[in-house]
Amino acid sequence: MHEQLEGTVVAITGASSGIGAATAEHLAAHGARVVLGARRGDRLEEVVGRIAASGGDAIGVVVDVTRREDLARLVGAAVERHGRLDVLVSNAGTMAISPFDDLRQDDWDAMVATNLTGVLNGIGAALPVFRRQRSGQFVHVASTAAYVVKVPQGVYAATKTAVKVLTEGLRQESGPDLRVTLVSPGFTDTEGVGKGASPAAAAALDRQRREVAMPPSAVASAVGYAIAQPAGVDISEVVVRPTAQG
Repeated sequence: MHEQLEGTVVAITGASSGIGAATAEHLAAHGARVVLGARRGDRLEEVVGRIAASGGDAIGVVVDVTRREDLARLVGAAVERHGRLDVLVSNAGTMAISPFDDLRQDDWDAMVATNLTGVLNGIGAALPVFRRQRSGQFVHVASTAAYVVKVPQGVYAATKTAVKVLTEGLRQESGPDLRVTLVSPGFTDTEGVGKGASPAAAAALDRQRREVAMPPSAVASAVGYAIAQPAGVDISEVVVRPTAQG
């Protein structure tokens, strides 16, 4: 089925590390043309360099998903280079979790801005392009936190639940020409797990990550599977988690 990825133009946010980087490398290895967006330009260029060294087609665009104009620039780069955009993978996220009593409201704002508004900004940038093309696919990366809320992940879980809901709403409005997919990973071995969290929360997540986490490549394979479906077939929702995760 991976032959379906050959020549597909895919833009990916949060692509400088973790799930985003793994997804970019996986798709490029199967012939996709990838346009990578992330805030860290140096790390982004490292991923682009690895893909190019392996014979893949990749470019990087410095992007902050909380800024509408940055998403427009990412989508525009894909269209300018390749004449179209087939898939937008909205993967950028932050997991700065803490108990409510800590009142880390700047972290709450950051999770809403990145995890939720960032996805909406992607929709705003890509949907007009997809409508003009009469084709396109949104892939939104959520979390198993959208299904089960655990202390102290209340705000993070709320943002991921919101992504789940808006993804289903978009799917219902998308019509027969577009595809909309939600991919919800469980514990994944990435540097973003617990980054910016309160010390106690970060320590607990790091311990759990070492015990049960799956590699980012597992999520990348799920994204690739959803994209590689034949025209007219939409994998609407995928939950992928390590077998050791309860």
